[in-house]
Amino acid sequence: MTAGVDLNDLKRRMDGAIQAFKNDIASLRTGRASANILDPVTVEAYGSRSPLNAVANITVPEPRMLSVSVWDKTMVGAVDRAIRESNLGLNPIMDGQTLRIPLPELNEERRKSLVKVAHGYAENAKVAIRHVRRDGMEGLKKAEKDGDIGKDDARSLSEKVQKMTDDNISDVDRLLVEKEKEIMQV
Repeated sequence: MTAGVDLNDLKRRMDGAIQAFKNDIASLRTGRASANILDPVTVEAYGSRSPLNAVANITVPEPRMLSVSVWDKTMVGAVDRAIRESNLGLNPIMDGQTLRIPLPELNEERRKSLVKVAHGYAENAKVAIRHVRRDGMEGLKKAEKDGDIGKDDARSLSEKVQKMTDDNISDVDRLLVEKEKEIMQV
């Protein structure tokens, strides 16, 4: 830790933004079913919002079908509503305490809308990384102003922070391009 800025903490926070982005894009549907598709879904359960996997078990019985087994039968309606309102384009079929979710073929229009969603996730990740950069730069300016570090050290550290930022943003761009190819592949 250098006075004013902990580079390891900045790296950890930027890595956290990248990991959140990876989780977001993993939930975007490509050609085959994956339980990750339902990761962004939250359910109104017992007075608070809970992730879907906290109230149900999600399985993939067939390549184009998801099965959601709700543990508490009083929650089936709330789970059904949460999936329908999740903006994922899914329409569950109730079967007792189990919801069967057929995954429609991805048409060109749906693929393009998924790519737009991926771009939104990427932009959010970049903003988070830039916020971490801003915090680091402000810490450096304050440390320099307070006399904790010299001008040369401040410049050297700010270059390291900027390089870390650039590297992380290029990682987001690379992951986005990979996901775009995966989504658009027919």
